Amino acid sequence: MFSTMQDVPLTVARILMHGSTIHGSSTVTTWDGTGPVTRTYAEVGARAGRLAHALRDELGVTGDMRVATLMWNNAEHLEAYLAVPSMGAVLHTLNLRLPANQLAFIINHAADHAIIVNGTVLPLLAGVLPQLNPTLKHLVVVGEGDRSVLDGFAGTVHEYEDLIAGRPADYPWQTDIDERQAAALCYTSGTTGDPKGVLYSHRSVYLHCLQVNAGDTFALTSRDTALPVVPMFHVNAWGVPHAAFMSGANLLMPDRHLQPKPLAEMIDRVKPTVGAAVPTIWNGLLDELDAGDYDTSTLRMVVIGGSACPPALMRGFEERHGINVVHAWGMTETSPLGTFALPPGGLTAEQEWPYRVTQGLFPASVEARLSGPGGERMPHDGVSAGELEVRGPWIAAAYFGGAGQDPERPEDKFSEDGWLRTGDVGTITADGYLTLTDRAKDVIKSGGEWISSVELENHLMAHPEVAEAAVVAVPDEKWGERPLATVVLRPGAKAGLRELRAFLAERVASWQLPERWAIIESVPKTSVGKFDKKVIRAEYAADHLDVTVLGKE
Repeated sequence: MFSTMQDVPLTVARILMHGSTIHGSSTVTTWDGTGPVTRTYAEVGARAGRLAHALRDELGVTGDMRVATLMWNNAEHLEAYLAVPSMGAVLHTLNLRLPANQLAFIINHAADHAIIVNGTVLPLLAGVLPQLNPTLKHLVVVGEGDRSVLDGFAGTVHEYEDLIAGRPADYPWQTDIDERQAAALCYTSGTTGDPKGVLYSHRSVYLHCLQVNAGDTFALTSRDTALPVVPMFHVNAWGVPHAAFMSGANLLMPDRHLQPKPLAEMIDRVKPTVGAAVPTIWNGLLDELDAGDYDTSTLRMVVIGGSACPPALMRGFEERHGINVVHAWGMTETSPLGTFALPPGGLTAEQEWPYRVTQGLFPASVEARLSGPGGERMPHDGVSAGELEVRGPWIAAAYFGGAGQDPERPEDKFSEDGWLRTGDVGTITADGYLTLTDRAKDVIKSGGEWISSVELENHLMAHPEVAEAAVVAVPDEKWGERPLATVVLRPGAKAGLRELRAFLAERVASWQLPERWAIIESVPKTSVGKFDKKVIRAEYAADHLDVTVLGKE
């Protein structure tokens, strides 16, 4: 027996139409380096309609053609976010921090028909143009920048504002297409091998929006102003732009001004209530807030994901600035919201901390399980560790196989029964809280026991003179692998390696203490701000690190 309910497709076009009408007075503010430039959601919707007309009539975008963006977080990027999938095409966000060869690979693999690009990143695009396939026909340039670097492009170069000027604001948005059709395409950062494409459906985007707006996660409403510092090319800025347009929350877009001082200034002046970024961004911002005089009182929550957040950073924001820092976990393959670390009710502030330092609680739509080394199911007892596997309506079942190709389902990423193998190792409590101890490729296997690099890093970064710390496994003749601790000291720090080792010895078992230590200028980062541990391992293997060996226990 079927229900009597209407079957209305869940599409990005419905988010666009709702946000630009019901929440037409809400705003998107772009920080241009000197101050805020504001546009209403009604204006965004009208400009999205003009852009859709231009893409269809002038650029020939039809069907499921891919329209790429190589842009910062700004109002024009939001217009493309909404217009491209709502007209039935596929939005492909390009990571402007990828190496040129990977960027070229992604554009060719997706067979992008057009790229909308900020003028400030034209030199990056110009460097990859000679490597691109002829499927790329059009470039649309937004804002200031030297167009002459594109002189060798065989296609057509358009000016964004000229392209949309004079066109109708109304567009026949595709509200009733199959909700399982592709809406957006993001590629993984490609830390091992070529980047993999994750093709999100209209349905998955819509349902993910509902979860982002739910009370047990971001809880966005029309009374909020959201600051997505996380790039819009990084898993759709964690779904915040789409969710804000659905809920009517205002948006504050930092454009290319991601340094601590401008971020502090825009928080002080525009008064966001919610922020989202990776730990490296918030680490620098905390130092700026400590040194300056900024009003951050409107921030009710700062969400940190991408990698584990050191508890010392969380406490620094809360104790010195009254800002609540919340952990979240996800991946490109999970849209990305997988867990959110709000503690249960009825606890004191100190009793909440064991929950807050976890990766968080799984929402109702995300199922999780742990697999042991032999594929056996591990209990959710908060102790037994295994590789995390997940499934749900906004979680990938395969990778995009490229234009005209079948989807890819590599065995190391998807189980036989359809679950995503995350590559993360951790535990789950009986009440559903996830604690990740490491990436499967980063866990240190020493003498038959596992050492969590993340735990060692968090303890080291709790030392007041340590800015960053990254711990990796290195070969050891006796134990197979042992930890190497690389540390970035704060300016003027006087702590020596023996002091750091003694500090760590008070917090972990003696057999987990690293013997090998190195002071480095900065921890290598991936294109999305995560610690790039493969670079550290390579530098150690090539004997490029100044390593000190301290007494073995």
